[in-house]
Amino acid sequence: MHKEITRRTLWLHPDGSGAIQVLDQRSLPHEVVIMTLSTVQEVVFAIQSMVVRGAPLIGATAAFGVYFACKESVGLAAPNAHFQHCLDQLRQSRPTAVNLSWAIDRQETALSEALDFQSKAAIALQNAQQIVEEDVEVCRMIGVHGLPIIEQLSLAKNTDTVNILTHCNAGRLGCIEWGTITAPIYLAHQKGIRIHVWVDETRPRNQGALTAWELGQAGIPHTVIVDNAGGHLMQHGMVDMVIVGTDRTTRTGDVANKIGTYLKALAAADNGIPFYVALPSTTIDWSLKDGLREIPIETRSPDEVRYISGWDGASIRQLLLTPSESPAINYGFDVTPARLVTALLTERGVCAANEAGILELFPERIPFTS
Repeated sequence: MHKEITRRTLWLHPDGSGAIQVLDQRSLPHEVVIMTLSTVQEVVFAIQSMVVRGAPLIGATAAFGVYFACKESVGLAAPNAHFQHCLDQLRQSRPTAVNLSWAIDRQETALSEALDFQSKAAIALQNAQQIVEEDVEVCRMIGVHGLPIIEQLSLAKNTDTVNILTHCNAGRLGCIEWGTITAPIYLAHQKGIRIHVWVDETRPRNQGALTAWELGQAGIPHTVIVDNAGGHLMQHGMVDMVIVGTDRTTRTGDVANKIGTYLKALAAADNGIPFYVALPSTTIDWSLKDGLREIPIETRSPDEVRYISGWDGASIRQLLLTPSESPAINYGFDVTPARLVTALLTERGVCAANEAGILELFPERIPFTS
């Protein structure tokens, strides 16, 4: 098993070709595999197949996809048609994560005044690199604003261990470097606060294994649990807070996150446990008010439910779990209503999960929400 790690999840290829390299997250936590992407089709495949995953990382990867689309359009007889076809493919690669369309829209705006695709490519590359660096700082600031919450829980427990429950993976593997849910956890650990993380396995893709791998690399105490154990732990006072990420959040505070998040929010509410959602503001869809009715929910291949991948001591193997003739359905996300969210942790601070609270942090959005 390859133990080498990288500091970031996406970076420019060191050969200067303009290609990017990413961690192939399908192989984690058992092997560290680096994949090179240099075409739009490779980016679409990487996003669809979850080579890259997590809303911020999907957005950053898509931004480089626009750069590749510009490069591919240079010298073609119908460059604009090819470019628009590429953007359509990128937009359709994952339907739920709003960062995908946000990054593409931002690239289109930046490219609007360039006259030729050679110039557009230069602008797109610079803009994609800026999106990457912004994500690093945004996640760090989420950590800065989330740290006092963990500090207060620690003080309330007379510095005894703060137990945090997570679902899915919104750590650095879903972002570029810090991660959203892990940024305050990393900062608390660095400050010497005693913490322990309950890590949901998060079936069917088992992204909890990615969170556990990250925490292990950072030396943070953690325990992996089956998804259905969370409520039991809460009932017995073994969870002090829940923190999850989000792929799309309405301007009213409804949250779409990995399937099973809603059940954790219900259990937390029933047991009086604070339930926080960490998010960069790029995951807020300002056009939506009702998450349950308006957020598109991705349905993925049923084989992700029917089969499971694991390490057999020598290689990664895929095994059938269910009767071969039994059908399966695979909803990728569910929606947690704002009423179940204690607060949102953003790069600008902590706010209530409602329109007034969000707009207090982002007043420049008021004209767009009427």
